[in-house]
Amino acid sequence: MSDEKNILTVKGVQELLEKLQVDELKDVTIEGDLEIEIEPSAAGVPPEMMRSITVANETRQLLQHFKNLLSMEGISVPGTPTVQLAVPIKPVPTIAKFSPLGKLIERRFEVKKDEWKSKIEEVTLGATRADGGTRGHTITIGGEVCMPFYPDAQNPHRPIVVLDTFDEPIPLAKAVKGFYGDVMEDPCDWAKKNVKEFGADMVTIHLHSTHPLEKNTPTKEAIKTIEDILQAVDVPIVIGGSGDPGKDPEVLEAAAEVADGERCMIASANLDMDWERIAKAAKKYGHNILSWTSLDMNNQRELDRKIMKIVGMPRDRIIIDPTTAALGYGLDYAYTNMERIKIAGLKGDDELNFPMSSGTTNAWGAREAWMKESPMSEDSDWGAREYRGPLWEVITGMTLAIAGVNMFMMMGPIAVHVLKNMTQTLMGLVEDKDHEIDISNWIREV
Repeated sequence: MSDEKNILTVKGVQELLEKLQVDELKDVTIEGDLEIEIEPSAAGVPPEMMRSITVANETRQLLQHFKNLLSMEGISVPGTPTVQLAVPIKPVPTIAKFSPLGKLIERRFEVKKDEWKSKIEEVTLGATRADGGTRGHTITIGGEVCMPFYPDAQNPHRPIVVLDTFDEPIPLAKAVKGFYGDVMEDPCDWAKKNVKEFGADMVTIHLHSTHPLEKNTPTKEAIKTIEDILQAVDVPIVIGGSGDPGKDPEVLEAAAEVADGERCMIASANLDMDWERIAKAAKKYGHNILSWTSLDMNNQRELDRKIMKIVGMPRDRIIIDPTTAALGYGLDYAYTNMERIKIAGLKGDDELNFPMSSGTTNAWGAREAWMKESPMSEDSDWGAREYRGPLWEVITGMTLAIAGVNMFMMMGPIAVHVLKNMTQTLMGLVEDKDHEIDISNWIREV
């Protein structure tokens, strides 16, 4: 018997059947091995790919398709298709297992001192009796010499948290309302609770009731709340209007006058209302101004330039707010915008070189923060909103803290506690007697 293989190709089988004029085969079995040769040059497959086990597996699948095709023509091919490759397959080398205790490659992380041309302006909020005001202390923000949380180039002032207070009860998420249900009728009690129980560095008093579509409280009546708040708490305060572009300039101008000398922050001057009137009132009565724009770096430059050149506001009395988009609702864009502004300021852009505020409260506008469950029946379980809401605000705030935000206007007491702890830990200001925290070596062996 000859040692040579009797090789019959698929094409050969087809030609043989045509030659014998056979139209159909029934109960016919072809015995033998089905083999296929793949030449690298013919197949267009580089030799290194032929050594891959993945190619071999895919080839077996191809042979199985040939087998199925022949079966449809009535030709039985027993056994499992085999593969013969024109080039040998070398065994795949074993990948070394990663040891969690392995030593990381040592690299020294250093701030490039010549990268930053200037530091961010320092702004002081509040005025003590020595300064002509009645605050128990002052708070200074800004003064950065680098981006936040660099271990070898610490910034001088920690981020601060401002808790919201309203001059009338407003709809609040359930996870927040539970903390304020007993004080919502009295803004002074609300402000005191924010400071004494929830650790607010400052409070914002929103004159929400002045909005024409709300109570439309007259300006003279509304600003009495400012006087009461100044008596109730001794921390620096932020004075906000209702957001109505028609009435806010009048309200904020009167509020700035009644708080004369307290060095509050007037919130805010923006391009959609009479920014000049608001900024001039802030300057006249010795306050800081919040320069607010909507996610546009060039608009921020424009407004800052107008406030400085037209109003003549001193640089150390300007705080900027480029708008906070919450987690899931444009946070990535807000982060990019704020980070670019901070870096530009550090590099010497004197129209952006100011401390930054974030309306982190905007996180509560996201439905995932306050809804009981998803409105879509096919959606997965969202979990308890008592946890979701604070987490939504914390993640929004912490993300923007990394971008360089100095001041966080917030709503949820739990979120305030967590955010303050996280930012102060990263700055090395939190002492833990049970666990030593070395922020200079935050990447280390496990």
